[in-house]
Parts: sequence; structure tokens; C-alpha cells
Amino acid sequence: MDIFLIKATQLILALAILVIIHEFGHFFFARIFGVKVEKFYIFFDPWIELFKWKPKKYYGGFGKKKRFKNATPDDEDKTDNKKSSFWGDTEYGIGWLPLGGYCKISGMIDESMDTEQMKLPAKEWEFRTKPAWQRLLIMIAGVLFNFLLAIIIYAGIVYVTGEKYVPVSEAGQGFTYSGEARKIGFHNGDIPLTADGEVLENPAEARMKMIQAKNVTVLRNGTDTVNISIPEKFILNLEKEAKSDTATVSFYNYRFPARVTQLMPGEGAVKAGIKVGDDLISVDSVPTPTLDEFFRALPGHDGKTIPIGIARKNGNRTDTITAMVTLSDNSKMGIGLEIDPAAFFKTKEIRYNIFQSVPRGIEMGTDKLTSYAKSMKMIFTKEGAQSIGGFGTLGSIFPEQWDWIAFWNIAAFLSVVLAFMNILPIPGLDGGHVLFLLYEVIFRRKPSDKFLEYAQIAGMTLLILLLLYANGMDIVRLFK
Repeated sequence: MDIFLIKATQLILALAILVIIHEFGHFFFARIFGVKVEKFYIFFDPWIELFKWKPKKYYGGFGKKKRFKNATPDDEDKTDNKKSSFWGDTEYGIGWLPLGGYCKISGMIDESMDTEQMKLPAKEWEFRTKPAWQRLLIMIAGVLFNFLLAIIIYAGIVYVTGEKYVPVSEAGQGFTYSGEARKIGFHNGDIPLTADGEVLENPAEARMKMIQAKNVTVLRNGTDTVNISIPEKFILNLEKEAKSDTATVSFYNYRFPARVTQLMPGEGAVKAGIKVGDDLISVDSVPTPTLDEFFRALPGHDGKTIPIGIARKNGNRTDTITAMVTLSDNSKMGIGLEIDPAAFFKTKEIRYNIFQSVPRGIEMGTDKLTSYAKSMKMIFTKEGAQSIGGFGTLGSIFPEQWDWIAFWNIAAFLSVVLAFMNILPIPGLDGGHVLFLLYEVIFRRKPSDKFLEYAQIAGMTLLILLLLYANGMDIVRLFK
């Protein structure tokens, strides 16, 4: 339950931040161009809100409001935008349905579906009276602010932490590949060189570049260069494999020895004389030169006493010895093992000053956006549709323990996702409004209000159905 709460809290906090920034983009440009924003809400408030507040006017919640002392009644018909406050003419609030948020901008057909307002004479402070280029900027501002937020977060992360990793080329023992990767031609021990001709270095970035490439070149056996063709649905096969109970590797991992870092008092390893720093090179006479091979060889010896081969450094030499270890009923021996490749291979560390962090943030944000856009085509396949997830899937990507760096990394990625999804040309999303505005710019005439109303209804219906489907798939997977 604690893990669920931690993940849920991170998800809600991330969504709240992203929604605020997205809607503030719309708000900011609307107010710059003199358009009134009637409401600014975090999360949706169908039927009732949790909290609402209008500066110097009122506050309240759950359908009730209390006016501030000396507050004057609202008179929307007398609003003079040139004299109005930048912030003061908007009601700010928190809804109870955490599916997004909204700005209710005067004089436009949006998710509020306030069609009665559109029947009244147009006013100078309404969206519909502004030039098309101003309306276009107002509509793309949310997407723009989300992308800028991602850049700022990535820049902040590299400024604070820098980047430290083992370059792909420094993996002396190559990589271990998952079953799906081996099916298409990867061999354990291969070192990736290029993806569609682009040299690979940072393993985190190399992973997605390899998955989305058409061809990957690897170094095999230290001398042979081998070209591997990547199938179009490889990313979906990897995702399916990662969700299986038998998966031990997600696409690829560095290969390095099973090195002991911790010993549990009173357990089999301590009793057999194993020490911290020992490399475990065999299990019951089966060679285990790498960590993944050790993990595969150990199960199945429940409660048995078996020989464990050990490579132990002794000054400038390495001694090979055998220890007889009694395993527990679930084939455990009471050890902790090194999982950081930096303990075995040469690392590359980059520190950024504030001026260097911004271009790196832009590069990281652009790479994430490009990768996500490329992967979106898979959604239109049968396998891709089955992999769609809702809030359960989003929550699962957050760590089980609170880690601010991990939180901000995920928040930045979700901000990129939100920017991309919102610019899709679907009525009900920002991209739908942009599509109709571009139509107006090109053909010099607006679509009718009635058409926009029907398009908004159709788009919102589609989005609700997609939302129900995505979260329904989470429920289905939960009971599988």
C-alpha cells in the first residue's frame, strides 16, 4: 500500500505541475493579447469544484462561495479589458477529476461547451474578435510551454548532477541481450557501434536509437562487424517481453562479473568463507563469467550444498578457489551483488555550467520528442493498441522510493508527451483548434460556430472513449 501511495502521489504531483504550466501558456498569451480568461482550473470540475477563488471577489468550494469584504458584484457586460487586471478577472480553482485542466477563454468553443456565450454579440475582449495569428499563438502556447518546461527540467538536472555513464564502446565484455533481441540477430557479448549510421555512446540514448533504427551495427568477438536489421514491431515485442514473468533483461544490459558487495550474517555465503569483492565464476560446475549467467544458474538448487567457483584478488594476482555453499530453500545464499557497470569499466563524466546546460537540455528535450513521435506509429497496429495504458501505466513508471532526480526526469518526459499529444489535430485538443485556425488563415474564412461545436463534441467523445479504453486495458492487465 505504501508503494502505491508513493507512486500515486508522484503521478498526481507531476500531472498537477504539467497541467498548471500547460494552461498557464494559454492564459499568458490570452492576457497579453487582451483576451479574458474566465476560469483557470487544475483538474476538471464537472458539477462541482473542490476549491475556487477570484482575487478581491470571492472564495469557496463544493458549489458554495463567500464574497470578500467590500467586494463589488461581477458585471461581465461592463468588463473593460484595457483597464482590467492581468490576474484579477479570472476564477482560479481545483477540480476533483484529475484528467487534465483547462482555461475557459471568453469567446471560443472549448471543453466548457459554453454555446450560449457564442450567441451573444462579440466583445473586444473575446477570443473570436482577435486576429487569426493571435488566436493561433494562444492555442499553441500550452504545447510550447510544456516543451519549454521539459527543456528547463533537463537543463536543471544536468546542471545539478552532470552526466556520468559507461560509454557503449567501453563495455569490455559487451552486452547481454534479451530473448527478443537474440531472435533478430543480437548475440551476447555484442558491442553496439552505430544505429542507422549514428555512432552510439551514451547507453540510455543508444537504447532508444537502436530500437527505432532500421539497421544496427555491432562488434562481435572483438573483430567482426555485423549488421542487424531491426523489425518494425521490435519495440512492441520488447515491451511485451518486459512484462512477462520470465524476463531478466530489458533489451540489453552490460555484461560484467557477479561481484559480491554485501554478506548477510549467518547465511550460506558467510559460512562458506565468501568475502566482499569475490567474483562468483561458477555455480555447481556451470561457468558463470557474467552476472546474468550467475542469476540463471543459481535457481533450482533449493536447500542443497553446492560448489561455488570464486575468483579472489590477492595483491597483484587472482586466485581461483571453490567454496561449498549451503543454499536456502529458495536457492539464496545471502549476498548482495554489484549492479553498477561503472564499478568495472571506464566511465565518462560531463559537468555543465549554466550556459552549457541549456543547449544540452534542448538536445535532450528534442531527442525525447523525436523518439516519442517515431514510436507513436506503433499505436495504429494491433499490438500497439493492446499496449496502450492509462493512469495505472503512468504510475508504474515512477520509482517505488521517492527520488527527486528520477521524479523530475519522468516529469520532463511526460511534459514532452503532453506537448506531443496536445498538438495532434483532433478536435478537443489544442491541435484541433490549430487545424481550424490554419484553415482560416489559408482560406480566409472561419468554419462556422455550429461546425466547431459539432467537431468539439465529436473530438471530446473520441478522447473520452480513448481514455476509457486506456484505463480499461490497465484493469485487464491487472487481472491477467
